Amino acid sequence: MTPPFPSLNLGNVSEDHPVNLDNILGAVTYGNDGTDFHPASFGAVSIPVLPKGGVVHSAWFAKGPFVSGSYGSLQFRHNENVLFGFIALNEKDFPPTGEASSLQQVAYAAYSSIFGAIKTTPFRNLVRCWNYLPRINEADSGMERYRHFNIGRQDAFIRDNFSYLAGSPSACALGSAGSQLVVYFMSSRSEPIAVENPRQISAYNYPSIYGPRSPNFSRATLLQLPGMEVLFISGTASIIGHKTVHHSDVEAQTAETLRNLEIVVEQSNLKSRVGGFTTRNLFMKVFIRHAKDFEKVVSLVRKHFGDATEVTWLQADICRSELLVEIEAFGFCEDVAS
Repeated sequence: MTPPFPSLNLGNVSEDHPVNLDNILGAVTYGNDGTDFHPASFGAVSIPVLPKGGVVHSAWFAKGPFVSGSYGSLQFRHNENVLFGFIALNEKDFPPTGEASSLQQVAYAAYSSIFGAIKTTPFRNLVRCWNYLPRINEADSGMERYRHFNIGRQDAFIRDNFSYLAGSPSACALGSAGSQLVVYFMSSRSEPIAVENPRQISAYNYPSIYGPRSPNFSRATLLQLPGMEVLFISGTASIIGHKTVHHSDVEAQTAETLRNLEIVVEQSNLKSRVGGFTTRNLFMKVFIRHAKDFEKVVSLVRKHFGDATEVTWLQADICRSELLVEIEAFGFCEDVAS
């Protein structure tokens, strides 16, 4: 497979169809058992693939030459424009203390490693983060585990002087199996442009009812690369203002999520040098809390976007227990003027 864009592209690869590893910046395997890896995969995220299980290898394509490196247990690979990194830490290695839970500590450690790694490179602008943590909605010491994660993550941002309010990277946080916190990320030489959704309060400004620390991410980030622009849309759900809407109604939540995606794309085009992003040309990952809702969500997404949109379907718990669907998306536009 050859990337259709000059600097960066995203797609799924299979062991059944050989690809040129010299064209792959990095890949991550999604699936249940975590044992079936593609040669390009940095690691696995233990969440089910819908509708029939198995594995999906999600790969970022780019032009080499590539340089590989490590920073402690963190692995990374980069070309001249962008860096892809992956870290998985076992929560069991971070026993709780009187001051911090295990998850808070492991989140802090993971992001401290990320910042330590990119500070050793020219790719010091964090563009996009993918976070997967076990039992995301369960209570731990009287507080939801996702909120513990947000404390540890934000502490690392503050300590290493990275933007955790306006200018935060785009991100997602989903539930996974096992005992590992898995984080993978993209960073770049150039600073991304943060995008917000006027229908929503910025996540980093959420009120304290969502925990002692707000989740620090932008609704999207727009990255300008040689010959193209890339749009990274954060995990998007049925939220207006800061509140979840359409409780217990998966179809209404899906429809609201799609409206939010449309608005984020519109806002991104206002900041884009190219201005050519459309929802029908996005690569999407759709996370569904309950497998029984798969057909309903597929029907609505396909009706909205058409059959040509490339979608990976996954089952996962979402960062709020009442949310039933989350969609993250990525867009690519050629920029002939750059």
